[in-house]
Amino acid sequence: MEDFGLQFRSFFGLFAFIGIAWLLGPRRRLPVILIGGALVLQFLIAVALYSFSPTRAFLQSLTGLVEALQAATTEGASFVFGYIGGGTPPFVVDEDNAGGLFIFAFQALPMVIVLSAISAVLWRWRILEFVVRGFAWAFRKTLNLSGAASLGAAANIFLGMTESPVLIRPRLPQISRSDLFLIMTVGFSTVAGSVMAIYVAQLSSIIDGAAGHILTASLISIPAAVLLARLMYPPEADAAEDRSTEKIPTTVYHSSMDALTTGVTDGVRLYINIIAMLLVFTAIVALINLTLGLAPDFGGAPLSVERVLGWLFAPIVWLAGVPWSEATNAGSIMGLKTALNEIYAYDRLAQIGDELSPRTNLILTYAACGFANFSSVGILIGGMIAIAPSRREDILHLAPRALISGTLATLMTGAVIGALPQSLFG
Repeated sequence: MEDFGLQFRSFFGLFAFIGIAWLLGPRRRLPVILIGGALVLQFLIAVALYSFSPTRAFLQSLTGLVEALQAATTEGASFVFGYIGGGTPPFVVDEDNAGGLFIFAFQALPMVIVLSAISAVLWRWRILEFVVRGFAWAFRKTLNLSGAASLGAAANIFLGMTESPVLIRPRLPQISRSDLFLIMTVGFSTVAGSVMAIYVAQLSSIIDGAAGHILTASLISIPAAVLLARLMYPPEADAAEDRSTEKIPTTVYHSSMDALTTGVTDGVRLYINIIAMLLVFTAIVALINLTLGLAPDFGGAPLSVERVLGWLFAPIVWLAGVPWSEATNAGSIMGLKTALNEIYAYDRLAQIGDELSPRTNLILTYAACGFANFSSVGILIGGMIAIAPSRREDILHLAPRALISGTLATLMTGAVIGALPQSLFG
């Protein structure tokens, strides 16, 4: 009975998040058909992927694929960095302190570079292009999107929020502000394939088949992102509708070698950016915690960033279906994800996952799966202005609002998972 009550609250939370987005928009008449279609599509994707043996087996196999890629990456990292990259250390290791040899920057993050290069080659070979075209067609038909918006949304399943707009670069100067906002929202509510392996490595200790869940989260966040974007920034009545099939540029890469080297270069930029962000934000959090520690204890414990964020986000994750007894811890994870980034949040989830129920761990895995954080706003603005400088004013105006809609979209995704029977994912 308790599980049913939590499922009902998750289902209610879906409409609460929709209501928040509507209140933050121009508050026009609710698009009932779009709301129903987006919700049905979210549940349909989740149930279809985990109810049928072939798709379930495919999702389970993704973790093995990630492990194989990690093993191959370790070979390269140990060749370049030696034992700090995962190679055999030239000294005897104390078993009790063996964990101290794991260096995140040299053993986990190099996967970003490898996957960036592989993704670029798969795009050049038109394998990813074929998949993206299929999703773009599905989104265009089911969610009534324009050609540019559907292609931009579909590309975000595999590419980053600054890489996917490149595919619709010729259309960016002309697309409506509503479609531009939609593409930004989808970018914030999904993650790139090049970083999925990092999340899998972080979450493997608390959730089985983490790779499948990460991919599923990106898929089912897109209908939520489309819905919330349309509520917060609906199309103008006199805007020209574009229902054409957007053509994917054939000159993204000129050859397989060009794709490989460009993918490596892009991956290195992402690698350096992640290291810099984690270093700076970790230092800032430590500095704030030191400052808060000067204040008297509150509730029998010192104040900290995690506690404050937990209090702020507790009601929000409660709406997604997290029990109130776990809401403060869960809220701190969503707060860290929004204030810092999802890597920091997943690291925190891995640390306290044993203190939370399996259901809460699963909800948070989905709810934290997105690029919606303050640093990503700067990354998105810089990347999109470089691609479409004529839309600078629109991009600067829309990006902060897209952070809100993107966060609400991932919370809706977490609520969808919470509303379904947990036996489906067991």
